[in-house]
Order: sequence, then C-alpha cells, then structure tokens
Amino acid sequence: MPVIAVVNRKGGSGKSTLAAHIAAWCARNGSSVMLGDVDRQQSARAWLKRRDASLPAIAPWAVDQKNMLRVPTGITHVVLDTPGGMHGFELARVVMFADTIVMPVCNSIFDRESAEACHAELMTMPRVASGRCRLAVVGMRIDGRTNAAQTLEEWSESLGVPFLGALRETQLYVRSLERGLTIFDLQPQLAAADLAQWAPILQWLKPQLYPPQAANDGAGVVRAPARSLAPKGAVSPQTAPGEVVSRRLGSLPGSLMPAQESLVQGGRMSTLSASRTAPAPVRPPVVPTLVRPARAVDSPLIPPFLKRSAG
Repeated sequence: MPVIAVVNRKGGSGKSTLAAHIAAWCARNGSSVMLGDVDRQQSARAWLKRRDASLPAIAPWAVDQKNMLRVPTGITHVVLDTPGGMHGFELARVVMFADTIVMPVCNSIFDRESAEACHAELMTMPRVASGRCRLAVVGMRIDGRTNAAQTLEEWSESLGVPFLGALRETQLYVRSLERGLTIFDLQPQLAAADLAQWAPILQWLKPQLYPPQAANDGAGVVRAPARSLAPKGAVSPQTAPGEVVSRRLGSLPGSLMPAQESLVQGGRMSTLSASRTAPAPVRPPVVPTLVRPARAVDSPLIPPFLKRSAG
C-alpha cells in the first residue's frame, strides 16, 4: 500500500494541515485511507474526532512503543503526520517504509535552514538518495502579495528537490479544520482559489498514491499491499480473530489512544521492512554419503616390493 509521510523538523510548519488534506483527498477518491498520527501532540487525531460521520471516512491510528495496533482491515493508503524535531533513528525508521516524503516549508530563514538540515540528513539514507523514497517540497502559509513562493521554489531547486506548489495563508483552512473539514470537503465555489493551488500538488502525488496498473493484471485483480504496518500477533478493535499481523509493538493497554513520546527501537517502525513476504529458504538437495568399507588392519596398502619375505 502507498505510504506518504509528511516530515519537517520545524514545529508549526503545517504538517498536520497537509497530512489531513492528503488523507481527505484520498478518501474523496474512494480510497480506504488511514491517517496515522505519530505526532505526540495528536493534532490529526483531534481533527478526526471533529470530522462528521457523513463525510468520506478516514481511519485513525495512534500508537507508541507500549501499544500493539495494526492497519485496519481494508486500508489501501496510509498518510503519516510526524512530529517536529524528528531526526536520527526515528527519521530513518520513517524513511524505511515510506514511499513518498512531502516536506511542508514556510518562507522564513529559520524554516528554510531547518528544512535544509532535514533534507541533508534524508539524503544520507539510501532509499531517499536512490529515489526509492521520493521527496518533494510544498510551500505553506504563503502570502500571495509577496515573492515568497518564488523564493521557496528557487531554494527547493537549489537542493534538487521538486517544488510542488504553494498554499496561501487564509482563514479558510483554519475554519475548515476546526470543523473536521478540509478544502476538499467544501463547495468548490467556496474554495476555488485554494483548489487551484492544490492542482499541481495532486498532479505530482497521484502517481505515487495510485500507481498505474499493469496491463496483464486485469480489471478484477487486486494487488497485495507492498508492506504491512501491523504488529505480529496483535489484535485491535478493527481486527478479526485469526488475521495475520506483521509487527510487535508491545502490550495492548485498555486505551487505544495514548500520547506518543517517541518511536523507540523495537517500536512499530523498527521492523516494517521485515513485514514484506520473504521467500521460503531454499534448502540444498540431500546428497547420499558414500561410505567406504573400512580396510582390514592386517592388510595395509604396502607396495609389493617393500614387503619383506616371510622367511
């Protein structure tokens, strides 16, 4: 299943806003999407609580190292809202299983420097450097009366990272999110300017979220997920007994909505790559052992000319 992570070390860069909108767009397209909130502030989960049940459904997910949860059955897309200040081992674990990383950046010297440091660390990771995990930048809270969007685009190009577009600073985002909505849930005429800004972003994201189907797959063939984000042996309210899960994250307490402190070793990020189906080990063929008969002790292999005569 496609996994998109919204990443930026800088707090207040618009990660939750961007993650919520990507998830809502997937839901509007009929996908079964999960918004995974690994931010300790739980902003995405709080937003989901405000979302009306009549709107396209978005499944929640919030875990820490002491919990055991899995992707609900039927989920086809995952969007992750990550915490600020993430680096080192925590960042590497996100990169380990994400297909795409979108970095929201505001136009200030502090935001650009923080994002540049994050980009430098990401580029040390083989999956990003090789292009297996794609990276792109989105400008956030941009004042259309300034050249902020152009500044961010030039900055992004200097790093060799695609600049997908800029989203303006507007109270429409604030009021929508307070009601559990996104721009995509509003009447098109009320958000025409903002939908136009989203067009190039979605154009780039669409191939990542909906890879083209192979010609020989057939219309009725459903591809198996590329990876599972679930702990092995885990059971959650969304899981049926006997279903196979792929990760161990600890024991499951009564509450399924803990506050995250960190993604530590042994948590849900640490073995996601191991959840991919591995081929059965190939055992070497059994070769019969040829047992040679033991030689008689009293008949050593001595050349005849070395043997002494009995007399």
